[in-house]
Amino acid sequence: MSAPIGNPAMPVIRDLRDFDRQSGNLAERFIFNNRGVALVLCLLATLVLGYFALRIHVNASFERMIPSSSPYIRNYLDHKAELPGLGNSIRIVVENKRGDIYDPAYLDTLRKVNDTLYLIPGVDRSWMKSLWMPIVRWRQVTEDGITGGAVMPSDYDGSARAVNQLRANIGRAGVVGSLVANDLKSSMIVTPLLDRNPKTGEALDYGEFSHALEAKIRSFESDGIGIHIIGFGKIVGDLIDGLRQVMLFFGVSVAVAALFVFVYTRCVRSTALLVTVAVLGVVWLLGLMQLLGYELDPYSILVPFLIFAIGLSHGAQKMNGILQDVGRGTHKYVAARYTFRRLFMAGLTALLTNIVGFAVLIIIDIPVIRDLAITTSLGVSVLIFTKLVLIPVALSYIGVSPVAALRAVVDDNETAEGKGVLARVWKGLDRLTERKAALAAVGVAIAVTVVSTVVMRGLRIGDLDPGAPELRPESRYNRDNAYIAQHYGLSSDQFVVIMKTAEDGCRHYAALQLMDGLAQRLRRTDGVQATNSLAETTRFVTAGLAEGSGKWMTLSRDQEITNAAVSAAMIATPDITNRDCSVTPLVVNLRDHKADTLSRVLRVSEEFAREHNTTADDKRPTRFLLAAGSAGIEAATNIEVERGIVTMYLAVYGATALLCLLTFRSLRATIVAMIPLLITTILCKALMVWLGIGLKVATLPVIAVGVGVGVDYALYLLSVQIAMQRRGATLAQAYRRSLDFTGRVVALIGLTMAAGVITWVWSPIKFQADMGILLTFMFLWNMIGALLLIPALSHFLLNPRLQRPPADVQTSSARLKHP
Repeated sequence: MSAPIGNPAMPVIRDLRDFDRQSGNLAERFIFNNRGVALVLCLLATLVLGYFALRIHVNASFERMIPSSSPYIRNYLDHKAELPGLGNSIRIVVENKRGDIYDPAYLDTLRKVNDTLYLIPGVDRSWMKSLWMPIVRWRQVTEDGITGGAVMPSDYDGSARAVNQLRANIGRAGVVGSLVANDLKSSMIVTPLLDRNPKTGEALDYGEFSHALEAKIRSFESDGIGIHIIGFGKIVGDLIDGLRQVMLFFGVSVAVAALFVFVYTRCVRSTALLVTVAVLGVVWLLGLMQLLGYELDPYSILVPFLIFAIGLSHGAQKMNGILQDVGRGTHKYVAARYTFRRLFMAGLTALLTNIVGFAVLIIIDIPVIRDLAITTSLGVSVLIFTKLVLIPVALSYIGVSPVAALRAVVDDNETAEGKGVLARVWKGLDRLTERKAALAAVGVAIAVTVVSTVVMRGLRIGDLDPGAPELRPESRYNRDNAYIAQHYGLSSDQFVVIMKTAEDGCRHYAALQLMDGLAQRLRRTDGVQATNSLAETTRFVTAGLAEGSGKWMTLSRDQEITNAAVSAAMIATPDITNRDCSVTPLVVNLRDHKADTLSRVLRVSEEFAREHNTTADDKRPTRFLLAAGSAGIEAATNIEVERGIVTMYLAVYGATALLCLLTFRSLRATIVAMIPLLITTILCKALMVWLGIGLKVATLPVIAVGVGVGVDYALYLLSVQIAMQRRGATLAQAYRRSLDFTGRVVALIGLTMAAGVITWVWSPIKFQADMGILLTFMFLWNMIGALLLIPALSHFLLNPRLQRPPADVQTSSARLKHP
C-alpha cells in the first residue's frame, strides 16, 4: 500500500480489513465504531425537532425591538399607562376622493370604518380618536366663559344642519392638520394598540392584526374612498407578509448553493447529501427555537439563511478531503475517518469562532438583537453535530462517485503541474509571498483602507429616509405615509418629553413655565413642526376665562386662576396629563425621524433637563424625562446602537483574536488573520455610506456576522501554512501547500455563502435587501482579502530566515495533499 508522501499516518487503504478500527482519537472511535447508532439518533432528532419546527410562529413585539433597560425607555415604560397613544399606535386615514369630509356619505363610511376598527382585537378602545369618538372635543371662548363638547354632534343625522354643526365644531376644535387634512378631503383615526390580545391573553399577533386591517378596513376602499394605514403594527404586519414571500428565496438559495457545490464536486450523491444535511441543520434550529419559546421575526429571519450557507460551505471541506482520499484508492469508510481525523479540530475551532462572533451581539441592549445572538449561536452549535459528525458518518456509508473522486485528484495534479486556469491563479498568488508583490498588495490595501476610513466617517446612526426604510419606497405603506405627510400639517413622528412632578404638581406656575420654556426652545429647533402641552393649553384656557382677552394669553401667577385653567384643560383634553396631574407629556411633532433630526431634538431636550431638573428633596420637584413617542423611542434606540457598536467591536475582535491566538499559538499569525477582517469592516461601513444605509438595529448584526464567518478563511489557509512552515518549508512552499489543500475550498465557501444571501437583493423587505448586499460583499471580500493579503502580510510577519527545507518538503505539492 502506498501512502501520500508527508503523511505516513494516513496510508491508502483499499481493503477495510486492513484498517485498524481502534486507531484515531477517542471521539473518532466512539462515533465511527457506533456510526449506526449515530445515524439513528440524528434521524430521531430530525423527526422530533422537525415536528416542532412546523409549529414555529412568525411575529414581532414592539417592546422587544427597543432597548428596554435604557433609562429613556424605562421612563416610557414606567409611565406607559399614563401616556396613551404616545408609543405603539395605528393611524388610519379615510379619504374622500370625490369631495370633502362634509359629504354625508363619506361621514357614514367614516363611521363604519371607526366602528369596525373599534371591534378589532388589540385596539385600545378607550383612547381611540376620530371625528366619531367623544374623546375628541371642541372648546370655545364665549362671554359666559369656555364652552365645549364632542366634535361630532350627539344628534348627528346626516342633515345639512348637522353637517354645518360638525363643520363649526371642527373649526373650533383646532384639529385641522392633525385629525383632519389641511385640504379637508380626509380625516384620521388614531388608536393605541394593546400589548396582548384581550380575547386570548396572548401577545398581540401583528401578522393577524395586519390581516384584519386589510380584510376589514382596507375593504372600504373604492373609487370614491381611499384608505391609508401607518404605524408600527402595520409596518410589522407588512414585514411578516414579506417574510413569507422571502421563504421562497430560501428555496432559490438552496438551489444556487447546491449548483456551486456540484460544480466543485461533480458528484450528485455527495452534493445531495451536503444540501440535505445543511437543510437539516436549519430544521433542528427552528425546532429548538420553538421549544425554547423563540419566534421568527423580521430580524431573526436571516438566521436560517446563514445557518444553511455556513453548514453547506463548511461541509464542502469534508467533501474535499474524502474526494482526495477516495481518488487515491482509499476505502470510503477509511476516507471518512481520515477526513474526520484531519478536520475535526479545525472545524470545531472555526465553528466556535463563529459562535463567539455571533454571541457577542448579546451585549447590545436590544432584546431582538439578543435573541438574534442566541438563536444564531444555537444554530452554529447545531452544525457541530450535523457538519462535523453527520456528514462524515453518512459519507462512510454512501461514499462518493469514483469518477468525481478521480477527477478531483487529476485536477489537483494538473494544478500542481501548472495546467489550467486555476494553476495560473495559484501561480499569481504565489508571487504575493515575494517582497515586490507583497509591497504592492499591502500598499493597495492601505490606500483602499485610508479612502474607506474617510468615507465611513459619514456613516449615520438611525434612519436616513422618511417613512418606513425597512420597506421598499414603492411599498403600499410608504405610499400611504407619503400621502399623510403631504396632506396633514403634523407628521406622525412624535417626540415626547415627560414632565414628572409631585401629585398636582403640574398645576404650579413654576412647573408650567418650565414646560413652556422647553417648548419654545424645541419650536426653534430645525425639524420641529409644532409642540403641544398642558402649558400651551392652559394659556389658551386662561384667556378664555377672561372673555378671550389677548392680555390673558399667558400663564398666570395667581394659583387659583391657574388651577381653574388646568382643570378646564383636563376636562377638554383628557390625555393632556394623568389624573394625579403628576405625569404630563410635552408632545413634539417632527418633520421626520431621520437621524439628524432626532439628534438635534434630543440634544436640546437633554440640555434643558440638565439645567432645570430638580431632586426629590426639593419642595416642588420637577423633572423632565426622556423619552416617549415613536420618535423618542427611536432616538433612545439609536443611542443604544451607537453605544453598543464600540463595545461590540471590542468584544468580537477581541474574542476572535483570542481564538486565533489559541489556534495558531503565534501573535504574528493572529495579526495576519485579523488585518483582513478589520479592512473588511471598514470597507463595509464605507459601502453603507455610499448606498445610503444607516447603522441601526437591522444592520448592526452584519458587522459581527462578517467577522465571525470571515475568520474561517484565515483559519483554513493559515493552519496549513503555519504547519508546513514549522516543518521547515519556506513561506512560498507553505502557502502554495495551503492553496493546494484548502484554497479551492476557501473560494468555494466564499462564493457559496455569497450565493446564499445574494437572493435577498430581490426581497420585498428593503432592509433585508440591504443586508443581502452587505453580507455578499463581506463574504466575497473576506475570501478575496484572505487569499491576497495573507501571503503578503506573511512575507513581513511570518517569513523566517531562509533555510534549506527537508527533502520531503521540496517535493511536488501535488504529492503533499495532507499536511
